[in-house]
Amino acid sequence: MTLSRRAMLAAPLAAPALAQAQTWPSGPIRIIVPFAAGGSTDAVARIASPGLTQRLGVPVVVENRSGAAGSLGTGAVAAARPDGNTWLLTFDSHATLPALLPNLPFNLTGDLDPVLLIGGAPYVIAVRPDKPYRSLADIVNAARAAPDALNYGSTGNGTLGHLTMVMLGARTNTRMAHLPYRGGGLAVNDTVAGHVEMMIGSAALVAPQIAAGNLRPVVQFGPERLPALRDVPTAAEGGFPGLEAEAWWGVFAPHGTPAAMQERMGQALKESFSDERVRRTMTDTQQARLVLGGPEVLRPFLDRQVALWGGLVKEHRVQAD
Repeated sequence: MTLSRRAMLAAPLAAPALAQAQTWPSGPIRIIVPFAAGGSTDAVARIASPGLTQRLGVPVVVENRSGAAGSLGTGAVAAARPDGNTWLLTFDSHATLPALLPNLPFNLTGDLDPVLLIGGAPYVIAVRPDKPYRSLADIVNAARAAPDALNYGSTGNGTLGHLTMVMLGARTNTRMAHLPYRGGGLAVNDTVAGHVEMMIGSAALVAPQIAAGNLRPVVQFGPERLPALRDVPTAAEGGFPGLEAEAWWGVFAPHGTPAAMQERMGQALKESFSDERVRRTMTDTQQARLVLGGPEVLRPFLDRQVALWGGLVKEHRVQAD
C-alpha cells in the first residue's frame, strides 16, 4: 500500500496525540463551570463529578470561573491546551454570548468542540397564588389592555427567560416591563413577596416555591409537559405554538482535543448520568429531561440555539447586564 504525501506528513503529528490519548487520563481533570457556585450548572457538574472520578480513575474537580455572562470561564477553556485535562460544563446562556458580547476573544463554535448535550428543563412563568393569571392568554390579555403596566422578573438581561418574554411580546404585539435581577433567588423572593407581578425562570429555580405553595405555575415552555408539572400546560397547548424555551446543560472540550479522549469522556458522562441515583437527582432537583446526546446532537442543537436567541438579541438590541 502506497501512502500519500499528505498522510506521510501528517503521521508524525498524529503519533504524539494518539499516544497521549492512549495513556489518558493520567492526572486530575478540571471541569470548568463559568458561573458562581450554587447555581444549576454548578449543581449539575457536582452531581456528575463522583461518577466521572469512579469511571475515569482520576480526581475530577469542579472549578467555578464566573464573570462576564459566563464568557470568562468559557474563554479559559477555549484557550486551554487540548490535552483532555480541561472541560467546560455550561448553561443555555452559552448560545447568546456572540450576540451579547460581540468582541469575544474566542470563537464559540471554532474554539470549542461539542461533547455531550446533558439535557434540559423548561422555563416557567410563575405567580403568587393570589394573582389572577390562570393561563398565558390571561397574561397576554392583561399586557394588551395596559402596555408596560404589567411587570415580570428574570435572572438578568439577555438570559433565556428574558428573551422568552421578548419573543412573547413580539409575537403578541404586547409590552411588559422587565425587572432584571442579579440571580434567581432574588427574583423568586420578590415574586413571593409580591414586589413583582410574576417571574420567569427554569423549572428547577421555581420548583421549591411551587412545592411549598408560595408560587403557582402558569405555563411551561418545554416541548411537552414536565412530569413534576403535569397539570401545567405548555405554551403550545395554551394557544402559542412554537414558543419554546428550555434551560440546558452541555459539555465542551478545547478544540483539537483528541477524538479518543472526547469519546471516552462522553461515554463516562453518559454512564454517570444514567446511574439511577444520579438520574433521580437530576429529575428531582433540576427538573431535568435527560438527553445524553453526543456531538452529533449537541452541534446542530447549539447552532439552532445561537440562531434563535442570538437573532432575538440583535433584533431587539438587548444589552447584557
